[in-house]
Amino acid sequence: MICQEHLFRTKVEVPIWDNPMSVSDHVVFLGSCFAQHMGERFQSFGLHSICNPLGVLYNPESVRLQVHAALHMEQVDIPVFKAGEEWRSWWAGTLISGKSEQECRTVVEGALQMLKLSLLSADYLFLTLGTSVCYRLQTNGAVVANCHKEPHCRFREDWLSMPACVEALSATVEELLHENENLKIIFTISPFRYAKYGFHGNQVAKSTLILAVEEVMKRYPKQVSYFPAYEIVLDELRDYRFYADDMLHPSGVAVDYIWQRLVLSVMNPVMQEYLQEYAPIRSGLFHKSSNPESEAYKKFLNNLEEKAKILREKYNIE
Repeated sequence: MICQEHLFRTKVEVPIWDNPMSVSDHVVFLGSCFAQHMGERFQSFGLHSICNPLGVLYNPESVRLQVHAALHMEQVDIPVFKAGEEWRSWWAGTLISGKSEQECRTVVEGALQMLKLSLLSADYLFLTLGTSVCYRLQTNGAVVANCHKEPHCRFREDWLSMPACVEALSATVEELLHENENLKIIFTISPFRYAKYGFHGNQVAKSTLILAVEEVMKRYPKQVSYFPAYEIVLDELRDYRFYADDMLHPSGVAVDYIWQRLVLSVMNPVMQEYLQEYAPIRSGLFHKSSNPESEAYKKFLNNLEEKAKILREKYNIE
């Protein structure tokens, strides 16, 4: 007897977009580590994309804060603080820092400017939300994008309600569409499991986000959509084989599978064809040489760059 695939799993149906993405489109990725995975995947194929220029974001309020700061740079005062020998910003992640207050501000301003220009010219924005929990400074209640491993007593934990998430996300969408009326926004919920809140708390936070995104989609049906990355991991893969060693993050295999589903769902046939042709170049660029300074390896990289240039010209990718 031949076993049927559907007997062993429930496949999450992902509709094919009526107006799919093309290879020349500009894409921005903001949000949790899952956005980072997908954004870096776009970049590795030589596509027009940027990903979290100020570091990862987790909750709707942090997203609203960073988008507003980017779009209204001239009106905001960047909050910085000294952490050990470095200066950091509450608006950015741990990879953003400076040796002086001014250097830190300059770095943050540069990242915000990059984000602003990208949002103004983007065709698509992928927003990945990880949790409905945000952290605020005890001193003034300001939302922080990252706690920078500062003492817990400096913050208060705020579990955002569903209406609060809807308000934050709607305000973000409104600001974005006011500046770029052609922007298409795709929400995803990160499959990462926030064990520090307890697994019940993790589900409460995810459920809050899902309900909030559903309401925002109703408000902006033409501009906002949803890609079910969370549901694919939870309901289709549904096995610890598809988690990393920490049993919290999706494994590389799971990320690869979600990428495949994303490609088939949101990209047009020409873009899919481009990805297939670029795949050998991408694999070559990931190759680690035992002697990266050798002439042979430099020639190998030059050949790959020339092939990538020819492919970009073929598909009119400027």
